[in-house]
Amino acid sequence: MSISVFGSINIDLTTYAQTLPAPGETLLADRYVLGLGGKGCNQAAAVAKLGADPVLVGRVGVDSFGKSALEEIGKLGLSTSHVHIDQDNNSGLAVIGVDAKAENSISVIGGANMAIDQSDVARADDVFKAVNILLLQMEIPLKAAMQAAEKVRTNGGLVVLDPAPAPKVGLSEDILGHIDIITPNETETEILTGIRPRNREEAAQAARLLRERGVSIAIIKLGAKGVYFQSSHEEAFVEPFKVSSIDSVAAGDCFNGGLAFALDEGMPLVEAVTFASACGALSTTKKGASASAPTREEVETLLRSCMFNP
Repeated sequence: MSISVFGSINIDLTTYAQTLPAPGETLLADRYVLGLGGKGCNQAAAVAKLGADPVLVGRVGVDSFGKSALEEIGKLGLSTSHVHIDQDNNSGLAVIGVDAKAENSISVIGGANMAIDQSDVARADDVFKAVNILLLQMEIPLKAAMQAAEKVRTNGGLVVLDPAPAPKVGLSEDILGHIDIITPNETETEILTGIRPRNREEAAQAARLLRERGVSIAIIKLGAKGVYFQSSHEEAFVEPFKVSSIDSVAAGDCFNGGLAFALDEGMPLVEAVTFASACGALSTTKKGASASAPTREEVETLLRSCMFNP
């Protein structure tokens, strides 16, 4: 057992329009798609599409959305044995708007995801004690996530946190001390450090602050401007991949799934971040959340093409 994902499982209602509505504005959208999502599920799908066999730990409700989510998870080849069916809460739902430039805005109704607690950690005790890498996000209660992180790290595993959605009060040093790798985007970096990174220098400054507060490796995702990372003994900037983006909804999740996959394969950090960046870039060329995750062959094809066309 190498990679586990502890996180949210949603059904996503995604609408596509030329622009995103301003407050008080009503727009006619072009179309909509109903599909599997949730940052936890997206990351598990990303790992699975690359050829690994991650263990997804989470919750769904007993409603039609929960039934649909379980069916779609099964189609991805993921086991549902550690997905708890919550009798008291509805399944998670995300309402997503995407504009013609592939920018998005998202409203998430947590439902069963926000009822996750110590009982879920206990049910997956064997998983958390055995995995090499645990992927976490912020769409489930932080207390349960940190309990899982402690089990994983106590048994020699690595914990990767995507701090999305980032809490407005930031994250304490106690929380950051439970994390090995943190992967904020520009908005999340500003919330966590007070620095809105627009270039490599500002990303380096923000990464340094995060490392001073407890994480071992800080990876700052700058969207179309690339990715910067910093550890105690190395730092680098990975240039963005040139792709034709149409939907950026799950790009960060595919990045983190790719990162976990690459690290579990034994790639050095710079290669792992580059591989993850390719995963994130390719996901923006497809519509949907979990459905947008690329295969390993697609990622390696993109990496080879960039070697010959720098």
